[in-house]
Amino acid sequence: MKIGAIAKIIDASILSKGVEVDIVDLSLDSRSAKGLPNELFIAISGPNHEGHDFISELSTKGIKNFIVERDISPIPDCNILKVESSVAAVQAIARTKRKAFTKEVIGITGSNGKTIVKEWLSTILSVRHDVIKSPKSYNSQIGVPLSIWPLSEKHDIGVFEAGISKPNEMAKLASVLSPSIGIFTNIGTAHDEFFDSEDQKISEKLKLFEKSKALIFRTEHTKVSAAINSSFTGEKVSWSTSPGSNSTAQVKITDHQNLEVYFRNNHYSFDSEFRDQASLENLIHSIICALYIGLTEAQIQKGISMINPIKMRLELKRGINNTYLIDDTYNNDLEGLNKALDFMDQQRQLTKRSIILSDFIQNKASLQFYHELNKLLLQKGIDKLIAIGPQLSANKEAFSLPTEFYKDTGSFLESFSQTQFQKELILIKGARQFAFERISMALADKGHKTVLEINLDAVTHNLNFYRSLLKPETKVMVVVKALAYGAGSSEISKLLEFHKVDYLAVAYADEGVMLRQDGVKLPIMVMNASQDDPYKLIEYDLEPEIYSLEQLEAFLKAYRFVNKVLPAHLILNTGMNRLGFNEGDIDALIQKIQNNPHIKIKSVFSHLAASEEKTHEGFTQEQVSLFREYANRIETALNHRPIRHILNSGGIVRHNAFQENMVRLGIGLHGIEVSDLHADKLQNTATLKTVISQVRTVKAGETIGYGRKGKAVNDMVIATIAIGYADGYLRYFGNGNAYVLVNGQRAKTVGNICMDMTMIDVTDLSVTVGDEVVIFGSNPTVSQLAEWGNTIPYEVLTNISGRVKRVFYSE
Repeated sequence: MKIGAIAKIIDASILSKGVEVDIVDLSLDSRSAKGLPNELFIAISGPNHEGHDFISELSTKGIKNFIVERDISPIPDCNILKVESSVAAVQAIARTKRKAFTKEVIGITGSNGKTIVKEWLSTILSVRHDVIKSPKSYNSQIGVPLSIWPLSEKHDIGVFEAGISKPNEMAKLASVLSPSIGIFTNIGTAHDEFFDSEDQKISEKLKLFEKSKALIFRTEHTKVSAAINSSFTGEKVSWSTSPGSNSTAQVKITDHQNLEVYFRNNHYSFDSEFRDQASLENLIHSIICALYIGLTEAQIQKGISMINPIKMRLELKRGINNTYLIDDTYNNDLEGLNKALDFMDQQRQLTKRSIILSDFIQNKASLQFYHELNKLLLQKGIDKLIAIGPQLSANKEAFSLPTEFYKDTGSFLESFSQTQFQKELILIKGARQFAFERISMALADKGHKTVLEINLDAVTHNLNFYRSLLKPETKVMVVVKALAYGAGSSEISKLLEFHKVDYLAVAYADEGVMLRQDGVKLPIMVMNASQDDPYKLIEYDLEPEIYSLEQLEAFLKAYRFVNKVLPAHLILNTGMNRLGFNEGDIDALIQKIQNNPHIKIKSVFSHLAASEEKTHEGFTQEQVSLFREYANRIETALNHRPIRHILNSGGIVRHNAFQENMVRLGIGLHGIEVSDLHADKLQNTATLKTVISQVRTVKAGETIGYGRKGKAVNDMVIATIAIGYADGYLRYFGNGNAYVLVNGQRAKTVGNICMDMTMIDVTDLSVTVGDEVVIFGSNPTVSQLAEWGNTIPYEVLTNISGRVKRVFYSE
């Protein structure tokens, strides 16, 4: 679309006029903007990210077209279009794009399974059609329009998902998406709090299909089925696994998970590796839709064989030769590549960047497409491309960045050398057919089988939850000491830096030095800075917590020697009785500050001793009163108002009125709500996993483990798992005091925990060597382990050994 046409579509006021251009790309995120003159940046105001703040910077990078919601000073040669709502504007643009598309568009909604059905159906349809689909789970008021923007007549069919969380949202998505065919997956409890009833939620979701000619659904979802039968006016394509039902399609699932489908008087048979009911339901939705569109049995079976049942997620993990790997071997399309490159942008561990890329199976690409791909990779700072597949090789002339071409994955692995990659960040992005998991295995650090998985999306969710409890002007300091509570301080800190927290806090100077060496630029407070640290703090721009007059004098001496100003954070003791200035120290402290121009007070703070406990609310209020009294004395004497902070994670929830102008977020970021008031609002961030090393039978009367503490009363089957107290699995968890999860089955510990191994009781369970074992995560939780061990979640998390691999991922 031309920028002038867009201005008319969105009824914009022109704040600045530049060259009339064809808009090729839409961007709403400054980090993923390409910096091209035919790109349109849409500035959106959010609670934590303000798009308008990046307009000047983006214009210098080459973007010349902007949609804004507030007055912006004209920028030479730039088109700046002002609207009331940027979200409404991007919806209007997508609505126009959709109206111009005359082929089939499939819309998917429901409580669960939307993304899976979209992915699997797109894979099946791609056997015969050129398919465009929503990237990942783009189903929101912004995600749906962004998904539709690339839609053009070169595509044969579009597959998009739409999700809502509140009433009166679906009508907007329906006007944008206007699906010709619909799939209603199911109804569940998600977002129940915003609806009067389940019937209201179903009715709201059905608004997506008001103009659809056909709607696919399962009759066993009785409320959904009843609502569709009473209100939907198009063709009702229902299916059921219940014999004798009145559905359009009958499906029989055999003992071997073969699917016998009877549709429109025809019989079809499909093989499937899926066993669980949710996956089978998602697959049958996809099969029925493919049959409705006209794919043959053979085409659908080929598509099913291309489906990869692993999770759709980006994983960040350590690789060989001091490399980091971003593992995205689920599929390969342009939208997914952009998301992976955005994820890559957030990682600053290493400056050298490589990408291993397969052909784009679902894209009938021209030479121009590969020229644009080359531009994208250059713009993202990629130093080297490993291109695998005949399509990429056939278009090698389009690539100007250093590139190696291989016909298939086997050819690359045959030539692979352990020294080929050194100290670099490597993105592995491949379509399922290329089996890039073999490349990931070859490049991964071959270490301990025990892994701590960190869900970065959950970390972001928890950060946003705590921010939602704060006033807009309240700053956030996040405590990332002790490897960010065991999660990994550098990786977590980079994520927090992207989400614009205001400060980080570490326990010791060395932790801050490591973050600086890894490229973290946020202000960092060191909470336990020793008198040996000043020159290290100066070199790495770290800010010490000052807790005594003696410490202050030692630091001032060092800072005066190099003619630097000491950026001090004063801690006041109000009842914690750990570190900090007592009331009797404050006059001397004020005098010391007034007499020394080499000191600047960055913040004044205190620690709450029992913020999470209701029984100590009176004591907490006393602490806050004392803190405010002491801080006021300091501010009055200095005629300067530094940042104040006293609330920790528990305090943010239970004592929200005492926000001051900054809070300190620690354990809450990791999904542990110590006040136990809003635990349901947080998401689990960490899952500790290991594997079964051996399975053995132990006869009745025999013993298991050190000290012969485990005793077999009857014949038992014992599995040995690759985790012990050296990994942080406390000895207290032995002798049946804890359970782990193997293939969804609980297995109690047997005997004493060893240094590197633990034995579990798998009698009557279905297990084998190599099976994954969950130590903690969603079940059992960190809090459960803490309760079993008579300790606190902090200890469980921070005890996880450094030899346990950390894998960071984003859905």
